[in-house]
Amino acid sequence: MADNNEMLTFGGHLEVLRKMLFRILGVAGGIAFLVFCFKDTTFMLLFAPSEYDFCTYRWIENVIRGMGVDFHFAPYHVDLIATDLSSQFMTHITTSCYLGLLGASPFIMYELFRFVSPALYENERKYSVLVVSAIYALFVIGVLMSYYILFPISFRFLGTYSVAERVHSTITLDSYIETFSTLTLVMGMVFQLPIIAFVLSKIGFIDSDMLCQYRKHALLIIAVVAAIITPPDLMTLILVTIPLYLLYEASIRIVKWVEE
Repeated sequence: MADNNEMLTFGGHLEVLRKMLFRILGVAGGIAFLVFCFKDTTFMLLFAPSEYDFCTYRWIENVIRGMGVDFHFAPYHVDLIATDLSSQFMTHITTSCYLGLLGASPFIMYELFRFVSPALYENERKYSVLVVSAIYALFVIGVLMSYYILFPISFRFLGTYSVAERVHSTITLDSYIETFSTLTLVMGMVFQLPIIAFVLSKIGFIDSDMLCQYRKHALLIIAVVAAIITPPDLMTLILVTIPLYLLYEASIRIVKWVEE
């Protein structure tokens, strides 16, 4: 433990924890309130991946055109409906809270680091700053991948899929927001694989030889996990499995770096 830390009683630690929680709730609540007030902008951003002219599709079209092929995605339209009297209002509230926590996540990580840092040695603090920064960076990458790639493609496939011409899809608002939130959060969490590998290697639970030996097993497990956390379509499964396996390979490099 660092020499300049003051010794706190159990009650003192609880008081520090209480103040930290209040600060976190205050910041997250403030962001959630702003999100709630700017309803039009918020839901414009949330519904953007469901549009046929979303920027991801335009980017793919431009890339294919650059190869000399005249390609366009077919337009589509999927209606969103609200089936309960209070569903739109409650969705507005829950979405604001979710985005409030998401927006406050850098501050939350900072507060958690401040809370545990007095118990760390100087060299441990150096690693902690790097770990916290990497956690947030990987979380953001996972969220962006979900928003720009996974969710739009999943929604386009599942929302327009039909077993017969007489059957038309009308997606409930609750289903849309729940799928969007779940996929976004899960992608942010599974992108923490290199951090988990770093921590496990530091405590001696795994090593690079072990990770290399079980590459094939890891690929199978990653594919199973991807199938569980994604909507049931092959394209999304592939799009999740590939980056997760690349993260596994990155984890091997990180563990080798720890071992040096």
